[in-house]
Amino acid sequence: MSAPLIRTENLVKRYGTVAGNVPPALNGVNLSIYPGEFVAVMGPSGSGKSTFMNILGCLDTPTSGAYYLEERNVAELSDDELAELRNRLIGFVFQGFNLLKRISVADNVALPLLYAGVGKNERRQRALELLEQVGLAAHAGKLPNQLSGGQQQRVAIARALTNRPRLILADEPTGNLDTHTSEEIMGIFTRLNQEQHITVVLVTHEADIARHAKRLVRFRDGDIIHDGEVTV
Repeated sequence: MSAPLIRTENLVKRYGTVAGNVPPALNGVNLSIYPGEFVAVMGPSGSGKSTFMNILGCLDTPTSGAYYLEERNVAELSDDELAELRNRLIGFVFQGFNLLKRISVADNVALPLLYAGVGKNERRQRALELLEQVGLAAHAGKLPNQLSGGQQQRVAIARALTNRPRLILADEPTGNLDTHTSEEIMGIFTRLNQEQHITVVLVTHEADIARHAKRLVRFRDGDIIHDGEVTV
């Protein structure tokens, strides 16, 4: 078996102080996720799942323990090294789409390439290729508010793919969508996982969404209480 893409060792995250008797958001979490896996993360509000995802995305840091991404200890990386690793490896998809309202769909998709210093023509070509993948090439010149919620989430997925990531972290990506549209979005994640072998880690409250994954990790009170088959 290949090395884990993600590995955590005794991961602890506290907010506040120990003296204040605030229970940890994460309580010594040990988990490995391998390339090509499709993992659903579930748990009630306050269970630690969102904190865990933020640490996986290098958006937060643990209080103690270690997080290894591509077998590199994230805590030992410089800011520049961390930014490079995150930009190269991870694509993010959020519940609220996070699109810029005043620029076109194509420009939203190309935005990571703009930050990376890629030329205009190459940015445009890559954006159109990705919009074709999610069935929205014909809408490239529109503004986000001219699209439906499901179409906006497709744009967000295309943007997440811009730098050809090995890992997609999706936080409640269907939370604002109806059932039919949610199934369409999950179909895209499934194809990316099966056809492009992109590792997908997805937070959801919805059992029917979790069933698309191949592995379920369930949190409660900062601990993993289930890691294995999808049981919802």
